[in-house]
Amino acid sequence: MDLKGPQRWIVATMGFFAFFNAYTLRICLSIAITKMTKPHSSNISSTQSIDETCPDYEDNVLKNETTVVSVGEFEWDEVTQGIVLSSFYWGYAASHLPGGLLARKFGAKRIIGLGVLFTALLSIATPKVTQWGDAPALMGLRLLMGLCEGVIQPGMSHLLAQWIPSQERSVIGTFVYTGIKLGILVSSVASGLIMDRSTDNWPWIFYIFGAIGILWYVVWVPLCYDSPREHPFITEQERIYLHEHMSSHTAETTAKPSVPWRHVLTSKPFLALVAMQCGQDWCNYTIMSDLPKYMNGVLKLPIHLNGYASSMHTVSSWLFSTFASWLSDRLIAKKRVSISKVRKANVAISSVGPAVFLLLAVYAGCDVVLAVVLVTVGLTLTGSSLIGIKVNVLDLSPNHAGVLMGIQNGVGALAGIAAPYTVGVLTPNQTLGEWKRVFWIIAGVYFVATVNFVINASGDVQPWNNPGFLKKEREKERNDDVEEDVGLMNLSRSKVVCE
Repeated sequence: MDLKGPQRWIVATMGFFAFFNAYTLRICLSIAITKMTKPHSSNISSTQSIDETCPDYEDNVLKNETTVVSVGEFEWDEVTQGIVLSSFYWGYAASHLPGGLLARKFGAKRIIGLGVLFTALLSIATPKVTQWGDAPALMGLRLLMGLCEGVIQPGMSHLLAQWIPSQERSVIGTFVYTGIKLGILVSSVASGLIMDRSTDNWPWIFYIFGAIGILWYVVWVPLCYDSPREHPFITEQERIYLHEHMSSHTAETTAKPSVPWRHVLTSKPFLALVAMQCGQDWCNYTIMSDLPKYMNGVLKLPIHLNGYASSMHTVSSWLFSTFASWLSDRLIAKKRVSISKVRKANVAISSVGPAVFLLLAVYAGCDVVLAVVLVTVGLTLTGSSLIGIKVNVLDLSPNHAGVLMGIQNGVGALAGIAAPYTVGVLTPNQTLGEWKRVFWIIAGVYFVATVNFVINASGDVQPWNNPGFLKKEREKERNDDVEEDVGLMNLSRSKVVCE
């Protein structure tokens, strides 16, 4: 790697792989759990329509005889699996705001690095812990993984706020967050391939991805720094460029302006962003945690095809987000469209489109090819959510981006607790009818959140981003109090004169 090149792109590339590792470590359980558990017999009564269940996909019959039939190791029903998958998000939601505050105090580089490292170490421990303590032990371990991983996104927002000027925000910010897409893709496909020949191979999924996370940390430490001012390899030209384009809205990392909590928590644009994050996360966590179960339990895809079918959308959404980010920054740079309109348009595309196509997919019934194509097209459109949602905190307040992301993603992560559990409750028999309810809930959540965002969101820097905002506000309040006291005194004197 050329240490004389643009250091903001080196930081962005390492940030990309931070998210790649975070999501491989998070998602691999969603594939592994389909073969870790023993299949349960369906409770569908004989009077229910045959359309509620799909026949085995023909590839199950055609596969060669060397394939090992899955018997599973753990006896977990659908509700237990839902709780296991959601337990990660208990810790994930709790650590977001502390993660943002810790990034301000100790530096984003340290917080992001340790978050990935400890998540990787816990991933390596997953097989032994699960075999030792069954579902309760895995739930506890996944909670700890969530606590470690929850600091990464707010830390990354804080880091990017120090490195990315507004005119590059869509492209570079989207590039960093598309590491999520690659992580989901690699985790889904590789996990399926590892388990294709033998279900006994599932522990290797956690060992391999854990080792990759540790290797990333070794590279992260010497290459990335909290700000251009602290970076030993940055050129003077790039340092001046970033200072000229960012100093008006971004304070030095050493300044650490106080967080205007009252204004943040009553800001309509920020609250609209939080609500939209919740809507997006309800869909995202349902898809990440349970799409492999839909492909396996309803469409009856074998494990090696499940990995491909559950992750094809990550490639297409990655390409779509890259194009959309380039177009967005181009429109913003040429001042043809405001930042606010760009954010709102991308959010609308990334929510309304998936809602429609997911409903069409489940109503395609047992037409496996059509259902997979519709799911892929719908989830492709989620790529523009990165430009509309993840980057918006940098628009509203570069100085407090880490804290804002901590609140935004922390509240949104509550959907990660509710969504997998809800799917487990609604789909005990893995039928089409049960999954129709799941996708209708996704569509409803998307609609409400999107309407609110389009009405109340903004792409403008908020007044409370200014480091001196609270000081000016207190001075104004004191002046108002003095004027009020003077007015009362004059009124009292007037009454005395009149008497």
